[in-house]
Amino acid sequence: MLTDTEDNATLVSPFASPQAASQAEAKVGRLAKMMRIEWLGQTVASLCWIVSVFVYGITSAGDWLQLGAASAWLVANIAAVVSTEAD
Repeated sequence: MLTDTEDNATLVSPFASPQAASQAEAKVGRLAKMMRIEWLGQTVASLCWIVSVFVYGITSAGDWLQLGAASAWLVANIAAVVSTEAD
């Protein structure tokens, strides 16, 4: 059975359980979300922001706030991919 999600299709055995088919669809959906330029750009930007905090050092409360903001941004991006809700 061929299941279609957004721009991707995946082949699932017709004898597979409905749960296996839904897991395959979720995996393809997550991969499709991760390949979008918006998600990639935001994730790379948040990772660069986190790395820059450590490169320049954490010397003040503002540095901790920067690290918190960048980390929250990264967590939000990951949560957007893990979410199984439809777009």
